[in-house]
Amino acid sequence: MSNNAVISESVERPQSHHRKTAGIGYLLMLVLLVVALFVPLFVESPSHQNIAILILMAAQMGVAWNIVGGYAGQVSLGQAAFYGFGAYTSTLLFAKLGINPWLAMLAGGVMAALISIVIGWSCFRLKGHYFAMATIAVAEIIQIMFTNWEFAGGAVGLTIPMDKQGWDVFVFASKVPYYYIALGLLVLTLLANLLIERSYFGYYFRAIKDEPDAARSLGVNLRKYKLIAFAISSFFTALGGSFYAQKELYIDPASVLGTGLSIKMALVAILGGIGTLFGPVLGAGILTLIDEGTRAIFGGSGRGTDLIIYAALIIVVAVYYPNGVLGSIKNWLARRQAVKSQVARGEHQ
Repeated sequence: MSNNAVISESVERPQSHHRKTAGIGYLLMLVLLVVALFVPLFVESPSHQNIAILILMAAQMGVAWNIVGGYAGQVSLGQAAFYGFGAYTSTLLFAKLGINPWLAMLAGGVMAALISIVIGWSCFRLKGHYFAMATIAVAEIIQIMFTNWEFAGGAVGLTIPMDKQGWDVFVFASKVPYYYIALGLLVLTLLANLLIERSYFGYYFRAIKDEPDAARSLGVNLRKYKLIAFAISSFFTALGGSFYAQKELYIDPASVLGTGLSIKMALVAILGGIGTLFGPVLGAGILTLIDEGTRAIFGGSGRGTDLIIYAALIIVVAVYYPNGVLGSIKNWLARRQAVKSQVARGEHQ
Protein backbone atom coordinates (compact mmCIF):
# COMPACT_ATOMS: atom_id res chain seq x y z
CA MET A 1 0.00 0.00 0.00
CA SER A 2 1.33 3.44 -0.94
CA ASN A 3 1.93 6.19 1.59
CA ASN A 4 -0.87 8.23 -0.01
CA ALA A 5 -3.30 5.36 0.47
CA VAL A 6 -2.21 4.85 4.08
CA ILE A 7 -2.61 8.48 5.05
CA SER A 8 -5.92 8.72 3.21
CA GLU A 9 -7.21 5.68 5.07
CA SER A 10 -6.09 7.12 8.45
CA VAL A 11 -8.07 10.29 7.69
CA GLU A 12 -11.14 8.67 6.10
CA ARG A 13 -11.71 6.16 8.90
CA PRO A 14 -12.30 8.89 11.52
CA GLN A 15 -14.60 10.73 9.08
CA SER A 16 -16.73 7.63 8.61
CA HIS A 17 -16.73 6.96 12.33
CA HIS A 18 -17.84 10.53 13.13
CA ARG A 19 -20.70 10.35 10.63
CA LYS A 20 -22.05 7.21 12.27
CA THR A 21 -21.67 8.25 15.91
CA ALA A 22 -21.98 12.05 15.87
CA GLY A 23 -25.73 12.08 16.54
CA ILE A 24 -25.48 9.58 19.39
CA GLY A 25 -22.47 11.38 20.83
CA TYR A 26 -24.22 14.77 20.84
CA LEU A 27 -27.32 13.30 22.45
CA LEU A 28 -25.26 11.55 25.11
CA MET A 29 -23.34 14.75 25.83
CA LEU A 30 -26.59 16.69 26.21
CA VAL A 31 -28.15 14.09 28.54
CA LEU A 32 -25.03 13.89 30.72
CA LEU A 33 -24.81 17.68 30.91
CA VAL A 34 -28.44 18.00 32.01
CA VAL A 35 -27.95 15.30 34.66
CA ALA A 36 -24.74 16.96 35.87
CA LEU A 37 -26.45 20.33 36.19
CA PHE A 38 -28.92 18.93 38.72
CA VAL A 39 -26.48 16.88 40.82
CA PRO A 40 -26.02 19.55 43.56
CA LEU A 41 -29.80 19.70 44.00
CA PHE A 42 -29.95 16.04 45.00
CA VAL A 43 -26.51 15.62 46.60
CA GLU A 44 -26.49 17.87 49.63
CA SER A 45 -23.62 16.29 51.58
CA PRO A 46 -20.46 18.46 51.25
CA SER A 47 -18.25 15.36 51.25
CA HIS A 48 -20.24 13.78 48.40
CA GLN A 49 -20.24 17.09 46.54
CA ASN A 50 -16.48 17.18 46.93
CA ILE A 51 -16.18 13.70 45.39
CA ALA A 52 -18.25 14.90 42.44
CA ILE A 53 -15.90 17.89 42.07
CA LEU A 54 -12.87 15.59 42.19
CA ILE A 55 -14.37 13.45 39.42
CA LEU A 56 -14.95 16.53 37.27
CA MET A 57 -11.41 17.76 37.93
CA ALA A 58 -9.88 14.39 37.06
CA ALA A 59 -12.02 14.20 33.92
CA GLN A 60 -10.93 17.67 32.84
CA MET A 61 -7.26 16.73 33.33
CA GLY A 62 -7.73 13.50 31.39
CA VAL A 63 -9.55 15.21 28.51
CA ALA A 64 -6.80 17.85 28.35
CA TRP A 65 -4.08 15.16 28.33
CA ASN A 66 -6.00 13.29 25.62
CA ILE A 67 -5.31 16.06 23.11
CA VAL A 68 -1.58 15.38 23.02
CA GLY A 69 -1.50 11.79 24.28
CA GLY A 70 -4.65 10.40 22.67
CA TYR A 71 -5.10 12.23 19.38
CA ALA A 72 -1.48 13.11 18.57
CA GLY A 73 -0.05 9.96 20.18
CA GLN A 74 2.66 11.78 22.17
CA VAL A 75 2.66 10.14 25.61
CA SER A 76 3.66 12.94 27.94
CA LEU A 77 4.22 11.87 31.55
CA GLY A 78 5.19 15.33 32.72
CA GLN A 79 1.93 17.25 32.30
CA ALA A 80 1.93 18.03 36.03
CA ALA A 81 4.52 20.68 35.18
CA PHE A 82 1.86 22.68 33.31
CA TYR A 83 -0.74 21.96 35.96
CA GLY A 84 1.71 23.46 38.45
CA PHE A 85 2.50 26.42 36.20
CA GLY A 86 -1.19 27.24 36.05
CA ALA A 87 -1.60 26.91 39.81
CA TYR A 88 1.49 28.97 40.68
CA THR A 89 0.95 31.66 38.05
CA SER A 90 -2.65 32.34 39.05
CA THR A 91 -1.87 32.19 42.78
CA LEU A 92 1.12 34.53 42.56
CA LEU A 93 -0.76 37.04 40.41
CA PHE A 94 -3.74 37.00 42.76
CA ALA A 95 -2.04 36.77 46.17
CA LYS A 96 0.98 39.00 45.53
CA LEU A 97 -0.17 41.41 42.80
CA GLY A 98 -3.92 41.53 43.44
CA ILE A 99 -4.85 40.59 39.87
CA ASN A 100 -8.38 39.23 39.40
CA PRO A 101 -8.21 35.41 39.82
CA TRP A 102 -10.24 34.78 36.67
CA LEU A 103 -7.75 36.78 34.61
CA ALA A 104 -4.94 35.12 36.54
CA MET A 105 -6.34 31.71 35.55
CA LEU A 106 -6.29 32.70 31.89
CA ALA A 107 -2.76 34.06 32.30
CA GLY A 108 -1.69 30.74 33.82
CA GLY A 109 -3.05 28.88 30.80
CA VAL A 110 -1.25 31.15 28.34
CA MET A 111 1.99 30.92 30.33
CA ALA A 112 1.82 27.11 30.35
CA ALA A 113 1.14 27.00 26.59
CA LEU A 114 4.15 29.21 25.86
CA ILE A 115 6.43 27.17 28.12
CA SER A 116 5.18 23.94 26.53
CA ILE A 117 6.32 25.21 23.13
CA VAL A 118 9.82 25.86 24.52
CA ILE A 119 9.96 22.43 26.17
CA GLY A 120 8.37 20.62 23.23
CA TRP A 121 10.79 22.15 20.73
CA SER A 122 13.57 20.09 22.28
CA CYS A 123 11.65 17.07 23.54
CA PHE A 124 9.92 16.37 20.22
CA ARG A 125 13.30 15.50 18.75
CA LEU A 126 12.83 12.28 20.71
CA LYS A 127 10.37 9.50 19.92
CA GLY A 128 8.38 6.91 21.82
CA HIS A 129 9.46 6.09 25.36
CA TYR A 130 12.44 8.47 25.07
CA PHE A 131 9.98 11.37 24.74
CA ALA A 132 7.99 10.10 27.74
CA MET A 133 11.18 9.85 29.82
CA ALA A 134 12.21 13.36 28.78
CA THR A 135 8.87 14.82 29.90
CA ILE A 136 9.25 13.12 33.30
CA ALA A 137 12.74 14.60 33.66
CA VAL A 138 11.54 18.10 32.74
CA ALA A 139 8.67 17.88 35.24
CA GLU A 140 11.07 16.79 37.99
CA ILE A 141 13.41 19.70 37.22
CA ILE A 142 10.51 22.16 37.36
CA GLN A 143 9.34 20.70 40.69
CA ILE A 144 12.83 21.13 42.15
CA MET A 145 12.94 24.68 40.82
CA PHE A 146 9.70 25.65 42.56
CA THR A 147 10.74 23.83 45.73
CA ASN A 148 13.79 26.10 45.98
CA TRP A 149 12.16 29.31 44.75
CA GLU A 150 11.53 31.43 47.84
CA PHE A 151 9.36 34.00 46.03
CA ALA A 152 6.92 31.18 45.21
CA GLY A 153 6.91 29.91 48.79
CA GLY A 154 9.56 27.25 48.33
CA ALA A 155 8.76 23.87 49.87
CA VAL A 156 6.28 25.53 52.26
CA GLY A 157 3.99 26.59 49.42
CA LEU A 158 1.53 29.46 48.98
CA THR A 159 -1.78 30.30 50.62
CA ILE A 160 -4.59 32.21 48.92
CA PRO A 161 -6.10 34.88 51.20
CA MET A 162 -9.68 34.33 52.40
CA ASP A 163 -10.46 37.87 53.58
CA LYS A 164 -13.18 38.14 50.91
CA GLN A 165 -15.59 35.66 49.36
CA GLY A 166 -17.63 35.71 46.18
CA TRP A 167 -17.42 35.23 42.44
CA ASP A 168 -15.19 38.27 41.97
CA VAL A 169 -12.40 36.71 44.09
CA PHE A 170 -13.13 33.05 43.18
CA VAL A 171 -13.46 32.05 46.87
CA PHE A 172 -16.63 30.40 48.19
CA ALA A 173 -17.83 28.96 51.47
CA SER A 174 -19.99 26.33 49.73
CA LYS A 175 -18.91 23.48 47.45
CA VAL A 176 -21.68 24.15 44.93
CA PRO A 177 -20.01 27.09 43.08
CA TYR A 178 -16.81 25.05 42.79
CA TYR A 179 -18.84 22.18 41.35
CA TYR A 180 -20.35 24.31 38.60
CA ILE A 181 -17.00 25.93 37.77
CA ALA A 182 -15.39 22.48 37.51
CA LEU A 183 -18.28 21.34 35.31
CA GLY A 184 -17.85 24.41 33.12
CA LEU A 185 -14.13 23.75 32.71
CA LEU A 186 -14.83 20.13 31.76
CA VAL A 187 -17.46 21.13 29.19
CA LEU A 188 -15.10 23.76 27.76
CA THR A 189 -12.30 21.19 27.43
CA LEU A 190 -14.67 18.63 25.88
CA LEU A 191 -15.84 21.21 23.33
CA ALA A 192 -12.21 21.94 22.46
CA ASN A 193 -11.64 18.21 21.92
CA LEU A 194 -14.76 17.99 19.79
CA LEU A 195 -13.65 20.90 17.62
CA ILE A 196 -10.20 19.32 17.24
CA GLU A 197 -11.76 15.99 16.28
CA ARG A 198 -13.80 17.59 13.51
CA SER A 199 -11.11 19.94 12.21
CA TYR A 200 -8.08 19.27 10.04
CA PHE A 201 -5.99 19.47 13.22
CA GLY A 202 -7.62 16.27 14.41
CA TYR A 203 -6.94 14.51 11.12
CA TYR A 204 -3.32 15.63 11.16
CA PHE A 205 -2.92 14.57 14.78
CA ARG A 206 -4.29 11.09 14.05
CA ALA A 207 -2.17 10.78 10.93
CA ILE A 208 0.93 11.70 12.97
CA LYS A 209 -0.06 9.13 15.59
CA ASP A 210 -0.86 6.28 13.17
CA GLU A 211 1.52 6.82 10.24
CA PRO A 212 4.09 9.54 10.99
CA ASP A 213 6.34 8.61 8.05
CA ALA A 214 3.44 8.72 5.61
CA ALA A 215 2.28 12.04 7.06
CA ARG A 216 5.78 13.50 6.68
CA SER A 217 6.00 12.29 3.08
CA LEU A 218 2.79 14.18 2.28
CA GLY A 219 4.20 17.43 3.63
CA VAL A 220 2.77 17.43 7.17
CA ASN A 221 5.12 19.27 9.50
CA LEU A 222 5.25 16.77 12.37
CA ARG A 223 6.99 18.99 14.90
CA LYS A 224 4.67 21.93 14.21
CA TYR A 225 1.49 19.96 14.80
CA LYS A 226 2.94 18.11 17.79
CA LEU A 227 3.73 21.51 19.31
CA ILE A 228 0.20 22.72 18.60
CA ALA A 229 -1.28 19.66 20.32
CA PHE A 230 1.15 20.06 23.23
CA ALA A 231 0.33 23.76 23.65
CA ILE A 232 -3.45 23.26 23.56
CA SER A 233 -3.21 20.37 26.03
CA SER A 234 -0.96 22.39 28.34
CA PHE A 235 -3.29 25.40 28.24
CA PHE A 236 -6.28 23.40 29.45
CA THR A 237 -4.15 21.47 31.94
CA ALA A 238 -3.03 24.79 33.45
CA LEU A 239 -6.65 25.94 33.75
CA GLY A 240 -7.27 22.82 35.83
CA GLY A 241 -4.26 23.65 38.00
CA SER A 242 -5.51 27.19 38.56
CA PHE A 243 -8.91 25.86 39.60
CA TYR A 244 -7.26 23.44 42.03
CA ALA A 245 -5.39 26.32 43.66
CA GLN A 246 -8.55 28.37 44.09
CA LYS A 247 -10.50 25.42 45.44
CA GLU A 248 -7.91 24.30 47.98
CA LEU A 249 -6.65 27.84 48.77
CA TYR A 250 -3.18 26.34 49.22
CA ILE A 251 -0.57 24.84 46.92
CA ASP A 252 2.92 23.43 47.27
CA PRO A 253 5.26 21.65 44.83
CA ALA A 254 4.18 18.19 45.98
CA SER A 255 0.47 18.83 45.43
CA VAL A 256 0.59 20.38 41.93
CA LEU A 257 3.90 19.19 40.45
CA GLY A 258 4.19 15.57 41.59
CA THR A 259 4.95 12.74 39.17
CA GLY A 260 1.96 10.82 40.50
CA LEU A 261 -0.31 13.59 39.21
CA SER A 262 1.16 13.27 35.70
CA ILE A 263 0.62 9.52 35.76
CA LYS A 264 -2.96 10.00 36.92
CA MET A 265 -3.70 12.35 34.02
CA ALA A 266 -2.49 9.77 31.52
CA LEU A 267 -4.14 6.84 33.30
CA VAL A 268 -7.54 8.55 33.35
CA ALA A 269 -7.50 8.72 29.55
CA ILE A 270 -5.90 5.30 29.02
CA LEU A 271 -8.31 3.58 31.40
CA GLY A 272 -11.41 5.15 29.89
CA GLY A 273 -10.35 5.01 26.26
CA ILE A 274 -7.44 6.88 24.75
CA GLY A 275 -8.22 9.06 21.75
CA THR A 276 -11.97 9.12 22.46
CA LEU A 277 -14.12 12.04 23.55
CA PHE A 278 -15.85 10.51 26.57
CA GLY A 279 -13.25 7.88 27.52
CA PRO A 280 -11.36 10.16 29.97
CA VAL A 281 -14.65 11.10 31.66
CA LEU A 282 -15.46 7.44 32.25
CA GLY A 283 -11.91 6.75 33.40
CA ALA A 284 -12.03 9.69 35.82
CA GLY A 285 -15.17 8.35 37.47
CA ILE A 286 -13.65 4.90 37.96
CA LEU A 287 -10.25 6.12 39.13
CA THR A 288 -11.56 8.77 41.53
CA LEU A 289 -13.93 6.33 43.20
CA ILE A 290 -11.03 3.88 43.61
CA ASP A 291 -8.87 6.67 45.09
CA GLU A 292 -11.52 7.76 47.54
CA GLY A 293 -12.35 4.16 48.45
CA THR A 294 -8.74 3.32 49.31
CA ARG A 295 -8.39 6.56 51.26
CA ALA A 296 -11.49 5.70 53.29
CA ILE A 297 -10.32 2.13 53.92
CA PHE A 298 -6.63 2.68 54.66
CA GLY A 299 -6.58 6.32 55.78
CA GLY A 300 -3.15 7.78 56.48
CA SER A 301 -1.60 4.33 56.76
CA GLY A 302 -2.31 3.74 53.07
CA ARG A 303 0.06 6.34 51.65
CA GLY A 304 1.36 5.19 48.31
CA THR A 305 -1.59 2.83 47.81
CA ASP A 306 -2.84 5.00 44.95
CA LEU A 307 0.47 4.55 43.07
CA ILE A 308 0.27 0.78 43.54
CA ILE A 309 -3.28 0.82 42.17
CA TYR A 310 -2.18 3.01 39.24
CA ALA A 311 0.60 0.56 38.38
CA ALA A 312 -1.76 -2.42 38.60
CA LEU A 313 -4.35 -0.69 36.42
CA ILE A 314 -1.74 0.19 33.79
CA ILE A 315 -0.73 -3.48 33.59
CA VAL A 316 -4.34 -4.74 33.43
CA VAL A 317 -5.40 -2.18 30.82
CA ALA A 318 -2.30 -2.77 28.67
CA VAL A 319 -2.76 -6.55 28.70
CA TYR A 320 -6.53 -7.07 28.69
CA TYR A 321 -8.15 -3.77 27.65
CA PRO A 322 -5.77 -1.96 25.26
CA ASN A 323 -8.65 0.18 23.97
CA GLY A 324 -9.79 1.15 27.47
CA VAL A 325 -13.16 0.58 29.08
CA LEU A 326 -15.06 2.57 26.45
CA GLY A 327 -13.25 0.78 23.63
CA SER A 328 -14.05 -2.60 25.20
CA ILE A 329 -17.72 -1.66 25.46
CA LYS A 330 -17.77 -0.61 21.81
CA ASN A 331 -16.07 -3.85 20.76
CA TRP A 332 -18.59 -5.88 22.78
CA LEU A 333 -21.50 -4.02 21.18
CA ALA A 334 -19.96 -4.52 17.72
CA ARG A 335 -19.56 -8.27 18.31
CA ARG A 336 -23.14 -8.48 19.59
CA GLN A 337 -24.42 -6.65 16.54
CA ALA A 338 -22.43 -8.96 14.27
CA VAL A 339 -23.94 -12.03 15.94
CA LYS A 340 -27.45 -10.58 15.54
CA SER A 341 -26.77 -9.87 11.86
CA GLN A 342 -25.57 -13.43 11.28
CA VAL A 343 -28.65 -14.82 13.03
CA ALA A 344 -30.92 -12.58 10.96
CA ARG A 345 -29.25 -13.67 7.70
CA GLY A 346 -29.61 -17.31 8.73
CA GLU A 347 -33.32 -16.89 9.42
CA HIS A 348 -33.90 -15.24 6.02
CA GLN A 349 -32.11 -18.09 4.27
